[in-house]
Amino acid sequence: QVRLVESGGGLVQAGGSLRLSCAASGLRFSDYVMGWFRQAPGKEREFVARIMRTAGRTYYADSVKGRFFTSRDNGQNTVYLQMTSLKPEDTAVYYCAAESAAVVGRWDYWGQGTQVTVSS
Repeated sequence: QVRLVESGGGLVQAGGSLRLSCAASGLRFSDYVMGWFRQAPGKEREFVARIMRTAGRTYYADSVKGRFFTSRDNGQNTVYLQMTSLKPEDTAVYYCAAESAAVVGRWDYWGQGTQVTVSS
């Protein structure tokens, strides 16, 4: 059974930082592209960041580029999202996801999410 478990969310003031973690089990972690998404109240879920299987190539939404950084530790089956210079508009539930090995853009597995709240 595949499980993705996020942690590290919380309440932070604008300009602050948080580091999210996503621990994976039940899958061969290094075979999967991992992603981060978020969903704010009343809004659709949106893409935040993506990290390739190895070599650590990363991609970011324009709204977080230069402020958020994702990394992974394949030995620990964990992906991270370092969030800096946080803004109130970053407030959302953050999810990690594992991309299908067969279909690019199809996210097969999702975590339960972790709440990030940025106060002004």
